[in-house]
Amino acid sequence: MKIGILQTGHSPDNMKEQLGDYGEMFTKLLGGHDFEFQIWSVVDGDFPDSAVDADGWLITGSKFGAYEDHGWIPPLEQLILAIRDTGRPLVGVCFGHQIIAKTLGGKVEKFDGGWSVGRTEYTVNGAPMALNAWHQDQVTALPQGAQVVGSSDFCANAALLYDNQIWTIQPHPEFNAEFIDGLIRTRGKGVVPDDKLADAAKLLDDPTNNADIAAYIADFFKKERP
Repeated sequence: MKIGILQTGHSPDNMKEQLGDYGEMFTKLLGGHDFEFQIWSVVDGDFPDSAVDADGWLITGSKFGAYEDHGWIPPLEQLILAIRDTGRPLVGVCFGHQIIAKTLGGKVEKFDGGWSVGRTEYTVNGAPMALNAWHQDQVTALPQGAQVVGSSDFCANAALLYDNQIWTIQPHPEFNAEFIDGLIRTRGKGVVPDDKLADAAKLLDDPTNNADIAAYIADFFKKERP
């Protein structure tokens, strides 16, 4: 099964060589499930020819907002609609979660409550999960037909399911403790409040459920559909 990864952002330059770019993080996360991968860096204008160029699709995270004016966002939204219309499975993470919701009629905005960074406890698909977050934007109004399947005290719409074809999640199962530590030391400084960064640093050694979410995503891609 071929999974097309739509890369909508890049890792910080000083972390990319050691920890990988966003697309590579997902090939590592989903490795061992007999997938073939192809990465299209849509943030740089590199798009697939059509929605049938892969059997399943995944949209990564990004430093950009789903509501921002960038030339690559409108064609990405058109591709999301085309993928939906093919019936192929689609997964979105963080920015991917948000841009899918926006494209399908929901609302994304900066959350009044501020940032969520580092290890955060959620309920996802009915089970307690600890995953790494790094976001200020949230899906604040649901698209028609979206079912909430994950939430936290801070993020009410943390995971969404659309007709068993599209599944999206706000936190980052592809981010490990080393990557969060790097973000705290680079992108977080002067952007995220210092107390939030300090709290996230204290939890770097605590375990997460990244592997459980990876297994779920793999099963979601492989699920038989009409």
